[in-house]
Amino acid sequence: MTHYTQIIREGLWHNNPGFVQLLGLCPLLAVTGTLINGLGLGIATTLILISSNITVSLIRNIVPNEIRIPVFVLVIASFVTAVEMIIKAFYYDLYLALGIFIPLIVTNCSVIGRAEAFASKHPVDKALLDGLMMGIGFTIALVLLGGLRELLGYGTLFSQADVLFGEIAQGLTITVIEDYPGFLLAILPPGAFFGLGLLIALKNLIDRKLEQRQKVANTLHFIQPTSAT
Repeated sequence: MTHYTQIIREGLWHNNPGFVQLLGLCPLLAVTGTLINGLGLGIATTLILISSNITVSLIRNIVPNEIRIPVFVLVIASFVTAVEMIIKAFYYDLYLALGIFIPLIVTNCSVIGRAEAFASKHPVDKALLDGLMMGIGFTIALVLLGGLRELLGYGTLFSQADVLFGEIAQGLTITVIEDYPGFLLAILPPGAFFGLGLLIALKNLIDRKLEQRQKVANTLHFIQPTSAT
């Protein structure tokens, strides 16, 4: 039985699509030139993950096993088309920035993977939570990588926030480094690979520290009762 806390931990940290599963790397590396671009694609992917997971969970008992993958792909493609039309209608500048990577969500392995590995085997409530957590986890990866590349490349954060949040966000740009000449490598494709590698290394370092701390805590817990006797 999969518990809700386990689903949350898996999506946000232990099985993060971007930092652990390394799925959806094409959009992850391509659109994260800025934090806002990463956030926009992350929100779109999250909506599709939630919608497709719910639908797959609802129909999981009536879809023949032989055609389940084509049916799941059709479900995902339908939601991708709907989200693409919404972004094009209401966030046209963001649509231009994300380009082909919105329809390519259909082929994102993290989306079809969750439909096949989780939603098709669990009830709606857990499928919804899994889609939400996996989507947030993927969004975190996009935002962190986009923020890192924007900071190193331009010396700013939240530039062009108005393409996602409207005119009210035009003054949201934070200039972290004044008169910054820019670091071209950070905003080029190689910079995306280097940035992702650094973030994965940081996560692995945190995991190792947490594991060592847990081992020490378990050792102390084992020794204390023995000493008392």
